[in-house]
Amino acid sequence: MPVTPRRATLATVAASAGVSVATVSKVLNGRSDVAPTTRSLVQSLLLQHDYVAPSPRRGDAAAAGTIEVEFDTDINAYSTEIIQGAVDAGAEVGVGVVVSIRRGAERTTGWARDLVSAGRRAVIAVTAEMTARQLAALSRANLPLVVIDPLNLPRTDVTSVGSTNFAGGLAATQHLLSFGHRRIAYLGGPATAACNQARMHGYRAAMEGAGAPVAPGYVREGHFLYNDGVELGAELLDLPEAPTAIFAGSDETALGIIEAARARGLRIPEDLSIVGFDDTQVARMGSPPLTTVRQPLREMGRVALRTALRLAAGEKIDSHHVELATELVVRGSTAPASSAGVPG
Repeated sequence: MPVTPRRATLATVAASAGVSVATVSKVLNGRSDVAPTTRSLVQSLLLQHDYVAPSPRRGDAAAAGTIEVEFDTDINAYSTEIIQGAVDAGAEVGVGVVVSIRRGAERTTGWARDLVSAGRRAVIAVTAEMTARQLAALSRANLPLVVIDPLNLPRTDVTSVGSTNFAGGLAATQHLLSFGHRRIAYLGGPATAACNQARMHGYRAAMEGAGAPVAPGYVREGHFLYNDGVELGAELLDLPEAPTAIFAGSDETALGIIEAARARGLRIPEDLSIVGFDDTQVARMGSPPLTTVRQPLREMGRVALRTALRLAAGEKIDSHHVELATELVVRGSTAPASSAGVPG
């Protein structure tokens, strides 16, 4: 088992700098009565030793702290649902939620230390790709992490919250198969994303169970974005033998596919059936309203925040991975293959 590095103290930094602990404390607190050369040396050693200020004691006024909810992409309909759930859960216990966008490369060496200094008690990372180095930095800072829909899990003990993605992919594809479609494509997210893999495996399991072959080129990888639907959806619809139905890995992607279909004179659902995933507001606002797999996104945000608080309090949790149930919601974007303009 790897040995966890001992956490640096003020005394450690002071000894390295050849100054008193009081001087290091003055630098940390921004006091002006420290010589510039000494201040520069101490600041350099604080970084070198990866010093993190101790968390406030329980019972201190600042002990409630805040929870950081981090995204590595721009805020969208999916994000707002998770944020709402986390904010609601935080309000119930008097804990604030801070939302940030931080790309992977922006999680530098001092990232975890800065979060602790800002009063964060834990981090909730949404659809983020975490490196072993970043996980180690959080561990050294004694800052708990909960990941929602992780793109990767470099360690099995990372706590995560997700949904039954395989079951959702299975249900979406079986719905299309029940309408008589056989030429069904899947347009999902990054190949390395665990949630995407599960949705795709559900799709393939349904196709195999129905004896429906997956044609070459029928599985495409994007980033769960609207533009993926427009561009990659166009590629699917331009195939010599185009699909009569497409299962999209997100609602935004599904809406992009609808736009690509309309640009080719195809009607939804008469000529092409589409199923999304998430059941965000955009699904209900679509034209036609989107048949989709509902993820309990707000509840995922609530569960992630409650779990983060339990970890911050030093409590043990029952499982490192929580999956909440998905549900197929049938609306107006799917129809029987017999009514489609292209034979099923």
